[in-house]
Amino acid sequence: MKDDTREKQWQDHFPRSLPRYVLMACLALVVASLGVVLTPARPPEPAEPPFSEQARAAALAETRQLLDAGSQLGTAPRNGSKDNSAESADDRSAAAGNPAVERTVTLLTLQAQALLALGESPADAASAASASGRATSPATSPATSPAAPRPATAAGLVLALADSGRQRLADAAKADGGMARLLAAVGTAQLLQASALAAETGTEAPAADVTPPQLSGTCPSPSASPAVPAAGKSAAEPSAAAASLSGALAATVRTEAQTIYGYQVALTRLGGDAAKSAAEELARHDALLDGAESLSRLHCSAVPPREAGYALGPSFLASPADGLADLEAAALPVYGDLVALSEGGTRQWAIAALFGSAKRAVRWGADPGALPGLESASMPTQPAAETPSQPAG
Repeated sequence: MKDDTREKQWQDHFPRSLPRYVLMACLALVVASLGVVLTPARPPEPAEPPFSEQARAAALAETRQLLDAGSQLGTAPRNGSKDNSAESADDRSAAAGNPAVERTVTLLTLQAQALLALGESPADAASAASASGRATSPATSPATSPAAPRPATAAGLVLALADSGRQRLADAAKADGGMARLLAAVGTAQLLQASALAAETGTEAPAADVTPPQLSGTCPSPSASPAVPAAGKSAAEPSAAAASLSGALAATVRTEAQTIYGYQVALTRLGGDAAKSAAEELARHDALLDGAESLSRLHCSAVPPREAGYALGPSFLASPADGLADLEAAALPVYGDLVALSEGGTRQWAIAALFGSAKRAVRWGADPGALPGLESASMPTQPAAETPSQPAG
């Protein structure tokens, strides 16, 4: 009887309590939703910078590191620093005040300025490099690897310069067009300066050669061959002519043809070791011209015809060695264009050709500058009448 009474009381009480239960459930839902809203979401992880930016940051960090090392190496003895190693002390003494060390510092200063991002100050770059640990190889680790030991001797600086130059060229093969050109220029100059520093400080010279890839393949669409840029454009003006890959290849073919003609003329006026070197370089340019023509066909571009001859100024005939230096230096922006406008094997070929031209320019007495193929101020200047121009006749 009592059980029936309790059941009846519960049945009577439940309808009256239902609104209370509904209200409590609504309040629980509100509290739960507020908790979800008020709980801060985990911030998304920052996107990894593009490879080109990683390569630029790493190049800047390592260039600044080399600059710092070169500056201290050149002034250490004058500041009274001592070293426990007699060999190291002799090395420092040989480097102090050495013009090659000073030129290395100047070159690295110019390169560090060129590698700054838009709106980035040297102080910002230095603090960013310090915070990130100064990367040295974005190809293996994006701008976070620990800094390498600072070179303490001229020999150490030579090796570090060469290693940095090779890494810049490797990164140039994979970076975006404009950045690839900048990295190729930086790497080329660093490799060349490593050799110059080694020669002038009496240290072992590093390996400083860039091997081009083997060219292979055929044009996938022969009917789509683009027109060749007008022959009236001089190879001394590659940026205007090379608005596309086909234009850059055509400019390269013309430049090599002009350079070969210059070497052929120079050989009739040179003697001794100079003539022997010119003959060796002529063979290399023959191979470069063949390579440029092969790449043109590979990319379905029309190959400019070889001309019978080119106009050379009186200064070239009077001083053929200087004329060859000017020809080699004039080829640098042509190959810089090709680096920027190509990719894959074609770009690797262009990087090797850029380095080769800069190396030959130095051999003949020209200064390719801190950014070969990019820095307009480093390009040779001569009267228009003396500049190798369009074919004679």
